Amino acid sequence: MSTTETAIASAEAHSAHNYHPLPVVVASAEGAWMTDVEGRRYLDMLAGYSALNFGHGNRRLINAAKAQLDRVTLTSRAFYHDRFAEFCTELAALCGMETVLPMNTGAEAVETAVKTARKWGYRVKGVPDGMAKIIVASDNFHGRTTTIVSFSTDPEARADFGPYTPGFEIVPYGDLTAMREAMTENTVAVLIEPIQGEAGVLVPPAGYLPGVRELTRERNVLFIADEIQSGLGRTGKTFALDHEGVVPDMYVLGKALGGGVVPVSAVVSSADVLGVFRPGEHGSTFGGNPLACAVALEVVAMLRTGEYQQRAAELGDHLHRELGLLTGGGAVEAVRGRGLWAGVDIDPALGTGREISEKLMEEGVLVKDTHGSTIRIAPPLVISKEDLDWGLDRLRSVLSAR
Repeated sequence: MSTTETAIASAEAHSAHNYHPLPVVVASAEGAWMTDVEGRRYLDMLAGYSALNFGHGNRRLINAAKAQLDRVTLTSRAFYHDRFAEFCTELAALCGMETVLPMNTGAEAVETAVKTARKWGYRVKGVPDGMAKIIVASDNFHGRTTTIVSFSTDPEARADFGPYTPGFEIVPYGDLTAMREAMTENTVAVLIEPIQGEAGVLVPPAGYLPGVRELTRERNVLFIADEIQSGLGRTGKTFALDHEGVVPDMYVLGKALGGGVVPVSAVVSSADVLGVFRPGEHGSTFGGNPLACAVALEVVAMLRTGEYQQRAAELGDHLHRELGLLTGGGAVEAVRGRGLWAGVDIDPALGTGREISEKLMEEGVLVKDTHGSTIRIAPPLVISKEDLDWGLDRLRSVLSAR
């Protein structure tokens, strides 16, 4: 067997089969390119689902991590450390908020947001104990914990994991009327993705997000924005909500916050909202650790310049213009997204999303499929226009080979 086949066989023999990766074994990476164990190079057009917004091996982030590794990596929250205050201060400022509650993974941050909203509902809004309701959108993807899959509408994510956690109302994504009708005096929050990534990079109708903001203010309900994939530069703005001029009550952040170096997530909100917690009521041993703070501080500093947001906006316009040209020939049925993020619906007659992804892999381009014949394109924001065009040329080649 080849080196690739041997590595995959060993992985399949000794790991749980909770993923179905493309058959490529990456050994090294830099910028927008990855190299496998056979020495073949691939253009990364997925960027770790936006965790690698700043590219593989970004020197600023690697240097920040290396410097911190020589100092201290973990104290637990039993003690303060000298990077914690700066991280919380700078991230809060980037978000235009006051308070940060750092965690590790995106799902952990969503769980934190859910607990925060419920506690706020009981302590501040006055909802009767055990009666808090949170409104979510159909086709959402917020993670895979037992609580989160309880309000998923994806059978693969939900089946066989019950009994499910109560307290959630599911309404159609983009339907403001349905959301209004679902609200009661016990509703404490609305939790939505400004753009639904896993569902195929779905952008809601114009006016929907401002409408959610107005409705939640009117009904004294928290607006929680899950910007784990859409935030931190991906859409051409710092946050996807910025395109609509909307500021939520709470941001849920992750993925790119750790720069693809370490897992870092956070809930960012006002002091009044996050102030409902008291010592011992919520925590995480690794949340806000010195290494995570050092890397995330560098991420925040990079975003403050605006250059990555501008790059995503300009290259994103080019990406969507070029993908739009493919919709006229029958191979592509629809293209959605913002910035350097696109969901591309391929004509099912040409193959499933998985099959198209495998063909692109053979051409040296790595993407990932989602439902049906949809593929997602989300290259690192540092990709060059020349490399982006090269990847788009490979897509055209695959789609034309009928």
